[in-house]
Amino acid sequence: MSRAIRHYVFWALVSVSLFSAQSSRALDNHVVLAEEQAKSLGIVLAKPEPVSHVPVLYAPAKVVIPPTQEYIISATQAGLVTKLNAAIGDKVNSGAVLAEMNSQDLLMAQRNYLKAESDLALAGFSYQRDKKLLDDGVIAQRRWQETSAMYQAAASELDEHRQLLGIAGMTDAEIAKLKKTHKLSGLLAVRAPITGVVLERMVVAGARLDSLSPLFKIANLDELWLEINIPQERINQVKIGDKVLLEKPTNDSESLEQRETPVAIPVSAQISLIGQAVNPENQTILARAVLKHAPIDIRPGQRINTQIIQQNSQAAFIVPNTAIIQNERKSYVFVQTGQGFSVLPVNVLGKQGEQSTISGELTGNELIAVKGTVALKANWLGLGEGE
Repeated sequence: MSRAIRHYVFWALVSVSLFSAQSSRALDNHVVLAEEQAKSLGIVLAKPEPVSHVPVLYAPAKVVIPPTQEYIISATQAGLVTKLNAAIGDKVNSGAVLAEMNSQDLLMAQRNYLKAESDLALAGFSYQRDKKLLDDGVIAQRRWQETSAMYQAAASELDEHRQLLGIAGMTDAEIAKLKKTHKLSGLLAVRAPITGVVLERMVVAGARLDSLSPLFKIANLDELWLEINIPQERINQVKIGDKVLLEKPTNDSESLEQRETPVAIPVSAQISLIGQAVNPENQTILARAVLKHAPIDIRPGQRINTQIIQQNSQAAFIVPNTAIIQNERKSYVFVQTGQGFSVLPVNVLGKQGEQSTISGELTGNELIAVKGTVALKANWLGLGEGE
């Protein structure tokens, strides 16, 4: 073997020995450190905080009104709007009069109802008379059947006209008053079908409307939906029943993960539906969360930041981001022992601001290093030795 080859082999063996020594130190998951040394290095200790829920992902959402909670109030009869009692943003109770109209069609409907009442009364007299005659054997069965059929037809026609008055907007009390007094009135009251908030007004006083012309849009805001756009590659992480936390809007320069002091809204929602189709424009899948009794901070049409969290099946803990170190794409924390610190591998489940959620062989009673971890990492890996 030549001298040059022997020289190359020697230095190769030396390099392998040095690498093995450093790797052996890194694999030895313990740092021997006296208490005085730890203080001089600025190491601060704290206990990891146990948590039952783990953040899955952040996603933007849009606040929408469930279709069952939103109503368009239309004119049931053609007529002239004489008065408006509600404006946009007003809270109205079910049955409240939102507008008043004068309607010629309503007069005709009332007249037809009263005529049907009279026809039924006459048919009732014939019904009672022929029933008595039938019992006495004076008339044939066929005549009784004809009289009975006429009475049933008159009763059905009266019921039809009564329902038409109800559809037109008259209450049972108003119909009873009409039946008693026989006094017609073309004044039509447009009432709120639910308790809610006026979202839109589509008419002004003095307008002449056709039947079914829209007047107001109102909605019950006790329950809202959050339409959350989930990236398609992460949809498998979301499940029905997952909890959704809401945060107050941030400015455009802040990303969801980089906010230092997120302000949470004191209300949460729950995932109730996961869509089956991918939006071709942004490659997201719709997830719907139900939000009940939303605070005033939440309004329909608003876009808001959300965080989806799940019940964790394994023990999880919140620690400061500074407590976690990285080495060879793995995460670790330093747990205090009698002789110094042990190096414990952990899994990072999620991050929010300056804190991370981790899992690992922890009980929550340990003291871990939350500051000074850079110095501990250097000591663990033997960096700076021999200089």
